[in-house]
Amino acid sequence: MVIGVCSWDLSLPECRSLKAKRKVVKSLKERMQHRFNASVAETDHQNVWTRARLTAAVVTTDHRGADSVLSKMDQFVASDGRALPVGVEREFY
Repeated sequence: MVIGVCSWDLSLPECRSLKAKRKVVKSLKERMQHRFNASVAETDHQNVWTRARLTAAVVTTDHRGADSVLSKMDQFVASDGRALPVGVEREFY
């Protein structure tokens, strides 16, 4: 069993309030959870309008499977348009 964890530091240039930020983050988080069957949470910058950090965890039977899912999640986050990834960290356990 392999656990893959990926964190994205996101810039949210269009957000002008915490309410706007939370709408974007909640939408992205829920779509990632449903599309990739992963656990996703906002893990930092909760009170900053233009920044967010999302962390996702997936459990698979092998390292290659976890890496594949996290790569697809990377592409999904990058293609969203409302949130711009400025940093990514991956770990496997």
